[in-house]
Parts: sequence; structure tokens; C-alpha cells
Amino acid sequence: MLSILFLILLVFGALTIFFKTAPQIGGKITGERLNRVQKAANYSEGVFFNTIETKMDMSFKDMRQTLAHYLFADKSDKSPKKPIATVPFSADLFDETNDSTVAVTWFGHSTILIKIDGLTLLMDPILTGKRASMFSFMGPSRFRYREHIKIEQLPKIDAVIISHDHYDHLDYPTIVKLRDKVDRFYMPLGIGAHFEKWGVSAESIFELEWWDEIELNGLKLALTPTRHFSGRALTDRFKTLWGSWAVIGKNKKLYFSGDSGYFPGFKDIGEKYGPFDLTFMECGAYNEAWSEIHMFPEQTAQAHLDVKGKLLMPIHWGKFDLALHPWKESVNRLAKKAEEEQISLFTPEVGKTILLNDGVDLDRWWRSYE
Repeated sequence: MLSILFLILLVFGALTIFFKTAPQIGGKITGERLNRVQKAANYSEGVFFNTIETKMDMSFKDMRQTLAHYLFADKSDKSPKKPIATVPFSADLFDETNDSTVAVTWFGHSTILIKIDGLTLLMDPILTGKRASMFSFMGPSRFRYREHIKIEQLPKIDAVIISHDHYDHLDYPTIVKLRDKVDRFYMPLGIGAHFEKWGVSAESIFELEWWDEIELNGLKLALTPTRHFSGRALTDRFKTLWGSWAVIGKNKKLYFSGDSGYFPGFKDIGEKYGPFDLTFMECGAYNEAWSEIHMFPEQTAQAHLDVKGKLLMPIHWGKFDLALHPWKESVNRLAKKAEEEQISLFTPEVGKTILLNDGVDLDRWWRSYE
């Protein structure tokens, strides 16, 4: 019994030290940042909250079924059996893009490089980290790609934009490599504490509340609500804000959903900022057990219609196994629903740069994979 007690205390002590010292966990919100957080419209009793009631706790039955799936289910279709044939990225194409053209490159999951009005934006970059996890040795590992883009290959980035602080959207090793290469980092309230902990200067950090707007050389960026949550440790859930982004250019408007369950707020966003020429919509990692914080593919299509989108590009798929469904199921279901609703679905290959002004290739590249 003493040996068991000693082992328990040892494990508890090791975890305590880890969560207090591991840099990837991030920083603590204090001082003027905390004062601003506490004044936010959707902040109360120490946490942020969603616009509608959102249940986070799984039932015992859900937990049992989820655990059984991870332990015993056939996982042969959870990731591609062969490396995804990525397209070699060319920074020159971005550099040559004129101010009236929108260029888009998807690097898997929710990481997108965008050029609009001559400005280059990098959304939710997870490029250096190999796992969507607080640990380097366990947690969801990235799929095999023929080529994983390296930060050194990127063009000059005018701004990095973050939707929330989960590990599959905010990657510590990526930010460390970007911190001296990017002048501006935009994010929801509270997340700046992580960036300062990681050595990003306070002058480069811009934190927004829902419906706040900010301009970058004439380009309007607006943080808009989602139905989700935040947290990087065991005790910081809801401590930082989460959201989506409307990017309003001179001639084109884009919408980046981040992560969200389906909710009426999409219609509010569409009314205020739509119609959008292109929407980047979450499509993946869904399950009945957490249906209030992640959309099913059919809801992704409806959210696109709600925000008054014209062209739909699914994100949050194609790089990590974060749920119980097969890796292609989400995009297959979305493609079926998009055809029913006559939605133009845009699914570029990983690494391929598309110029929207030239039209888009509606190829379904993933269908050739097992």
C-alpha cells in the first residue's frame, strides 16, 4: 500500500511540475489583460460563455462508448493508408499575386495562407508541431504528407490570425519560429498571455472581443462569435475567448469559422458582414457526444448558407485523427449535401495555391485514396 501511495504521489507531483513549467501550456492572464477580459460582454464568474447554452460534459454512456472505440474498434480507415500527395508550395506565386487577386493555399486541418489586397495572412498555423497535443510523445499525430511545409518556405507574413487556443489551432513550436518573422498577431481576448509567455512582443499582439473590428493597411478584420470553448491545460477551460473571423477586403470578403457547433449566430454574422465570396468552414471531428461544439457536415453546409457564403472550402480535416469517424467521411458527407443544396464546394489539394479570380478547380482529390 505504501508503494502504491508513493507511486500516486510521484505521478501527481510530476504532472504538477509539468503543468507549471511546460512552455507549450502557455501563460496566465494577469494585470491589464485580466482587467480587459473581465469587462467582456460574455465573461462572468471567471470564464467566458457561449451565446446559447452549450453542454460540455459527456454522459457515462458516451464516455464508455468513446473509450471502447479507441481501445477496440477497427482504426484502419481513421487515416490515409498512403502519404497524401501534397503539391509543392511556391512562395513566388504569392509574391507575384497582384492586389486585386485573392490567393489561397491550404496546408491541412485549419491552416490556410491567404493573400488579399496585397496582404498575406496565415490562419491557425500548425506547421512545426507534429502532434495536436500538449505532449510531444503522445496525442493525435499528423497524417503522412509527401511534403510538410516548412516555415522557411513561406513568403513574408503580414499577420497571423488565431481562432482559439486549442492545440490543433495554436501550436507552440510554430509560433516560436514565427515570432520574429511576423509583425502582427491577431487573436481573441486572453490568448495574448500565451504569446507573451512564448516571447512575442506585447506591441505585436492584438486581442479582440466578439464583434470588435480592426484594420490592417485598409483590410478590415472582425472577430465574430462561435459556439465552442478554450483551454490548454486541465483547469483553464473557458479562460480565453474563442471565435471566427470576417476578413473584409476592397473587393472580396472571406469568412473563417474556426471551430464551432451549429448555432443561430451564423445568421447574425451573415447579416452583419455577408455575403462572403469564400467561407472556410469547419468540417470534421464531430460526434453525437460533443455535437454542441462541433458541426456535422450537413450543418457545415447550412452554416455556409447562413453566413451567405458563395464558395465553400471545408477545413478542420485532412491532417489529424481527432474523432471516431473515418478520415474522409466528413468531406464525403459535405460533398453530398453541397450537391443537394447547389453549393459550390472548393477542396484544393494540400499545398496547392489557387487564385480565386481565375476560378477554382472543384476536383475531389481525396476520392482516390483508400
